[in-house]
Amino acid sequence: MGTIAALGRLLGAGLTLVREDALLPRELGDLYPPAVRAAADTLRLFAGAGARQGRPGERLARSLERLGPVAIKLGQLLSTRADIFGAAFVEDLSHLKDKLDPFPTDVARREVEAGLGRKISELFESFGEPVAAASLAQAHEAVLADGRRVAVKVLRPGIMRRVAQDAEVLALAARLVERWAPPARRLEPKAFAATVIRATELELDLRLEAAGADELGEVMARDGYMRAPKVVWDGVAKRVLTLEWARGVALTDPAALEQPGLERKALADNLVRAFLAQALDHGVFHADLHEGNLFAEAPAQITAVDFGIIGRLGPAERRYLAEILYGFLERDYERVARVHFEAGYVPKTHDVAAFAQALRAVGQPIFGRPAREVSMARLLTQLFEITALFDMHLRPELVLLQKTMMTVEGVARRIDPDHDLWAAADPVVRRWMVRELAPPARARRLAEDAAAVVKGLAERLETPPAPPPPAPEPHEGLSPLLWFALGAATAGVAFLMGALR
Repeated sequence: MGTIAALGRLLGAGLTLVREDALLPRELGDLYPPAVRAAADTLRLFAGAGARQGRPGERLARSLERLGPVAIKLGQLLSTRADIFGAAFVEDLSHLKDKLDPFPTDVARREVEAGLGRKISELFESFGEPVAAASLAQAHEAVLADGRRVAVKVLRPGIMRRVAQDAEVLALAARLVERWAPPARRLEPKAFAATVIRATELELDLRLEAAGADELGEVMARDGYMRAPKVVWDGVAKRVLTLEWARGVALTDPAALEQPGLERKALADNLVRAFLAQALDHGVFHADLHEGNLFAEAPAQITAVDFGIIGRLGPAERRYLAEILYGFLERDYERVARVHFEAGYVPKTHDVAAFAQALRAVGQPIFGRPAREVSMARLLTQLFEITALFDMHLRPELVLLQKTMMTVEGVARRIDPDHDLWAAADPVVRRWMVRELAPPARARRLAEDAAAVVKGLAERLETPPAPPPPAPEPHEGLSPLLWFALGAATAGVAFLMGALR
């Protein structure tokens, strides 16, 4: 699909939102500035019959479902933040997590047989109807020949072509935003779009998801905050994944939080601690922790499924993340500010003390207050304004971390409306600080850094010098500087948005 076709699909997506009155819904008209209100009134002239049916969230959900898998992923993220958008809005979007229309079971059976190269009856004693259907795939309950109950995930027919089309549209939209919306450039729309596209492409090979489930299952077992079903490797192919049946009740089911003996606070704590332990201690984390992928079992056990999106952090990013969290736990805003400057998240042209003062202005008023008294929408607005003052850009390599942190906090708040994110994070962060910042750990890292320097010098001495590069064309002269400037960004616009609690 070329640029013209992508532009047509982008315009079509906009028209879909306009026809459903989901772009600038009439219910929010009193909140719009005069110019936006006038634009909304004009667009509403093109609205269809659907614009009068249902609440804004219902109309948006219908639009996103029509627009395809990438749009549905956006809706899934929005549906975790009742504290920002309201309970009715996220409830209207909640079916996007695992209750989309399934494709026929006989089609799924053919996909399984083609992928595994064997008859259904050779591996499964029974193969049932779909139990959940999401944007990229659907799951079927089945029983193996040895009697084990399993879930078989099958990709939707034609999904690869649809994702490729959506990727071109998203990339085009990012380019247009970067060109025509200067205030949005610090959010690095093109880099953000590339990260989302790459993550979605990786989801289309279920062999990679099987490997992710196996790896994260080992990681989760070390802490016990969360668990993963075991992979049935005989039932794995590019378009097919078989896992042992997840224990518990899906969090999309209202009955999940009404189970006898369920401890809501402990369940929410375990969710937050599982994510942080994965990211900080192991540098690998489940990056799609919405309710459709989580099962709860009394008293406070969580089982995760759908390992198509895996996030990874290097040692440096893990240290910066831990020190930022620890600084907020201790309300040491100067330390948090210094870490941002050391990591290059804030350009050195700014003042550390001024940045620390700005962080204090946002963080201090909400410490110690119950979750229900903290307006996340107001907090997000304040943080966005402050980060703009200090030229903080979105870090593409941390997009999955930021997105997952927001999702995890949103799910934890739905489990326990009074959930204290900081209290839940405290033991995991302090454990990491004690282990990694103690003198033995510092000495070990110093030795590793020294060895890396020596190795680098040896390689340089052994390698003949390269010929000088040709002089750049006049219009290319600033590209390295521009690239360097774009690389200096924030560890957490979205992460701080979710974490400043």
